[in-house]
Amino acid sequence: MPTLRFHAIKETFNRVPVPVTEPERRSEIFGKNVFNEAAMRQYLTKDSFNSVMDAIEKGSKIERHIADHISTGMKEWSIAKGATHYTHWFQPLTGATAEKHDAFFETMENGQAIEKFGGGQLVQQEPDASSFPNGGIRNTFEARGYTAWDPTSPAFIYGTTLCIPTVFVSYTGEALDYKTPLLRALQSVDNAATAVAKYFDKNVTKVNATLGWEQEYFLVDSALALSRPDISLAGRTLLGHSSAKGQQLDDHYFGSIPARVLNFMRHLETECMLLGIPVKTRHNEVAPNQFELAPIFEETNLAVDHNSLLMDLMHKIAEKHNFKVLFHEKPFANVNGSGKHNNWSLATNTGVNLLGPGSTPMKNLQFLTFFINTLKAVNEHEELIRASIASAGNDHRLGANEAPPAIISAFIGSQLTEVLDELEKVTSGKLSPQEKTDLKLNVVGKIPEILLDNTDRNRTSPFAFTGNKFEFRAVGSTANCANPMTVLNAIVARQLIDFKVEVDALIKGKKMKKDDAIFNVLREYIKDSKRIRFEGDGYGEAWEKEAKKRGLSNHKTTPQALKAKISKKTISLFEGLGIMSKIEVEARYEIEMEEYTLRIQIEGRILGDIARNHVIPTAIRYQNILIENVQGLKNIYGTDFKKFSGEQMRLIEQISEHIAKINKGITEMIDERKKANKIENVEKKAFAYCDDVRPYFEIIRYHCDKLELLVDDEIWPLTKYRELLFTK
Repeated sequence: MPTLRFHAIKETFNRVPVPVTEPERRSEIFGKNVFNEAAMRQYLTKDSFNSVMDAIEKGSKIERHIADHISTGMKEWSIAKGATHYTHWFQPLTGATAEKHDAFFETMENGQAIEKFGGGQLVQQEPDASSFPNGGIRNTFEARGYTAWDPTSPAFIYGTTLCIPTVFVSYTGEALDYKTPLLRALQSVDNAATAVAKYFDKNVTKVNATLGWEQEYFLVDSALALSRPDISLAGRTLLGHSSAKGQQLDDHYFGSIPARVLNFMRHLETECMLLGIPVKTRHNEVAPNQFELAPIFEETNLAVDHNSLLMDLMHKIAEKHNFKVLFHEKPFANVNGSGKHNNWSLATNTGVNLLGPGSTPMKNLQFLTFFINTLKAVNEHEELIRASIASAGNDHRLGANEAPPAIISAFIGSQLTEVLDELEKVTSGKLSPQEKTDLKLNVVGKIPEILLDNTDRNRTSPFAFTGNKFEFRAVGSTANCANPMTVLNAIVARQLIDFKVEVDALIKGKKMKKDDAIFNVLREYIKDSKRIRFEGDGYGEAWEKEAKKRGLSNHKTTPQALKAKISKKTISLFEGLGIMSKIEVEARYEIEMEEYTLRIQIEGRILGDIARNHVIPTAIRYQNILIENVQGLKNIYGTDFKKFSGEQMRLIEQISEHIAKINKGITEMIDERKKANKIENVEKKAFAYCDDVRPYFEIIRYHCDKLELLVDDEIWPLTKYRELLFTK
């Protein structure tokens, strides 16, 4: 067993579950390491506490002298919990989190030292921004960037470091992170939804967008992962023949959680509790060694921060349990990939879920208003929604047999479809008393009963209504939730603003009653958004043809999809709501196009290296063994040796053919890569990598995977799918 593969497999034989300690009650430790409301009440003055709460609830600014008091309380709290350093924790456009640690330490003139952390250090820092993606907003030599405290997301202690969630902007004020546009989008949807909610309840003064994400992931033994250069460098397998047994029997889904994995989950959940991440659900997913966890719903900004923190936490805890966690959307071919379903809704400060039906016709009219406006928003901006979840990794997942297609549509179930069909029949203009009675008693009033018994689920829908929320299923598992959530909240905000203008015009101009005006506008929206509603199977040519007739986009690759991000329509949307300027929109487009190119470039280099330095030499080595066998048979049987060596000679020939095609494919792929690298235009370069370089991946992989079936298992160097997926 000379190969690294067998050493890695042998190492896994000795694995045992890593012991973990859990609290008796999770409620006792929840948020223990978070500077939350309880901690602030203990460590802040009354004025400081009220200032922070006003910033959270009303968006008011915190005065600098108050910030000094807050920083003092935050420092004392964190030092009491063992913190030695602090950092501004932010989310640059790399997709990862970023931090620079500074100690609570200052020297004094007399040679003494003190722990120091002032308001200025809390509110603003100046990290070097030169190496973060900026999309041409600024020159590399202009290194200054600013991080600014976001008080709506509480500070927390991770290890011995106080982490302060912040936004990240350039010297000239443009957003260089995911959080800044998200906060602006959330403010927009708050204002727009509050204005519409007041039609139904004058006491509503604030609407929060809520998010509950579901994080899917794979766990692979760390020794096995390290034996695969593609997993180590790209986070996925670039070659490897399917295991004879995969997920066909559905015996992993919701099955008993393996002991090592369960201890990893228990450890992770304990750390999540301390950090205030309200994880609740854990289970096996469909593919072997694939799992999922999900939290309780939270305000969207906090939920996004918690998901980013969780992913970082998972990597670190996985190492302690001798695992590597894979977030890639498609780490293994021919088994399910991983998504991050974003469950989204709107909730008022009065405790009402605006996408949940109520006990009265008026509450159900409120539900229909927000429900139909959301459908209309998705219909109007389906290309932008597709762009918001575009990535090199998600391209492998969208349209595969377990995931939504690249065509954006909304599933609402047969019962709600019938409700909308009834509403579509509403008479134009003022409703008669009979019509109002029929609507409210026979249609609107029955919605709670309908949804109570509505068990429709559609796994192939990218955007499905699931009872009291919309589930955006097409988001990829590696994604920062802020990207799709910024888009979703922005388009809904725009739609609600337009809706209110139309309703008010009917009330004032046509002298209609409020209910009549709302029903009239909703009726037109139902007609307008019919094309986005789809209740069938999202796979195959039939739906693609139907979607084309409806005028829906079908962008199967990231470069195609991303173009919607710089359309006049998108720029007008973001600029009109004050979420992003044209410069910021175009910069993000360039960053995402460049990231796509770099990921395909890296994967191409890795694949070429593995194929030429691992697969081909091993195939030749086995071929030489066969040649020696044939020569031995010839020495024994003379001219009759062909009767006994026919199969060996056919194997030698097949191996030679596969080697030649692999080598040819790599050479041609490199030539295309060289051509693409000469292209200066970021967009054209991305399309070149997509259309001219990437197709060689499957060609090279096909022949490598065929060799895996031909070459002696004892000398095959790469850990196989059966070992990666079924080692527990």
